[in-house]
Amino acid sequence: MSDLSRRIAAMHRRDVLVAWAFVIGLWLAIVFVALATWSLAPSGSARTVLLIGGATVLVFNTAAILAMLRHYREDRDFMYGLDIKFLDAARALRR
Repeated sequence: MSDLSRRIAAMHRRDVLVAWAFVIGLWLAIVFVALATWSLAPSGSARTVLLIGGATVLVFNTAAILAMLRHYREDRDFMYGLDIKFLDAARALRR
């Protein structure tokens, strides 16, 4: 494996981990808010509406991040190769 391929794989792996951390953080935040504010809802129907809204946010945001990761995987050599090219050029200018 070439140095460029290793660098691309490392950048992609880091981005995937960060994206999953955001997904997990979002799920934990929504669950925490739902539990913390459960008693503040004025009625059962209000709780149902809030739960549906929270679930909708979770589903759509999770799906969007999964689509982003799929796109990153498909075009990773081009996208990360371009990033590495510019990072190397910027590093060379600072020297």
